[in-house]
Amino acid sequence: MTDAAATHTQPVWRGLDRAALDRAYDARGTVADYDAEAAAYDRASAAAIASLERRADIVFDPASGSALDLYPAGPGAPVFLWVHGGYWRALSKDQNAFVAPALVAAGISVAVIDYTLAPAVTLEEITRQTRAALAFLWHRADDLGIDRTRIYIGGSSAGGHLVGMLLAADGWRAQAGLPEDVIRGAVALSGLYDLQPVRLCRVNDWLGLDAARAHALSPLHAIPSRSAEACPLITSYGGSETAEFKRQTDDYRAAWQSFGHPATHIPMDACNHFDIARRIGEPGNPLSDAVIRLVGS
Repeated sequence: MTDAAATHTQPVWRGLDRAALDRAYDARGTVADYDAEAAAYDRASAAAIASLERRADIVFDPASGSALDLYPAGPGAPVFLWVHGGYWRALSKDQNAFVAPALVAAGISVAVIDYTLAPAVTLEEITRQTRAALAFLWHRADDLGIDRTRIYIGGSSAGGHLVGMLLAADGWRAQAGLPEDVIRGAVALSGLYDLQPVRLCRVNDWLGLDAARAHALSPLHAIPSRSAEACPLITSYGGSETAEFKRQTDDYRAAWQSFGHPATHIPMDACNHFDIARRIGEPGNPLSDAVIRLVGS
């Protein structure tokens, strides 16, 4: 056996060898037809764009040119900032408009953001752009017609990781001139909160993380202590997802609660890694109902 072959058959993370870890973080491998899932994103997003008022392509970060689409629900409405998934290297705001219909109908404005994709930029830069979007919503709330005291965030998969980085206690909010309690609640679906196993599998081919950077970019290690008002968190994942994706969410939720924050898990066993995100935009299911209750509380 060659040294390279031995590396792939030796445990590298929690008893998993490299091949098993690659499978554990292969989201597309958990569905029968990824192309069909992507097409469903496109259809639902096209329908949302056609049916809702849309303020498109608002540049929130002049340095990168990254922009957001705002789906307004009326003057002074709360706003839900949605961060798309795609393993930090795929998808866009135009393919994630599907999240808006049920929320706008409930009186919640929705902002769907873009960010520059890996490997063109580092994960640090993607995190910076995502944080710039939140800062933009708070600083420009009056111009945008939203309530800066009721900003909520959500994301799925890589977007769930970026939600964790928005919540992270690393001093970034003070540096951006934001109050510590700027985020009133968060929704994280099928996210990645500890990047050490991620850097040990094929995903690192486009992230290029080392151990130190993976630690620094892991929301699990940067949970804020409870302040005067705790931040409620909703988590969920699909029933057909891998054990590692489920563990990541369960571990993050437990850690969030251990710091004194409230958290609720919404079982969505009939969903997969991809279609679970679309449920937020569809009225009358447990996940969209929970998000609407979160914002309305």
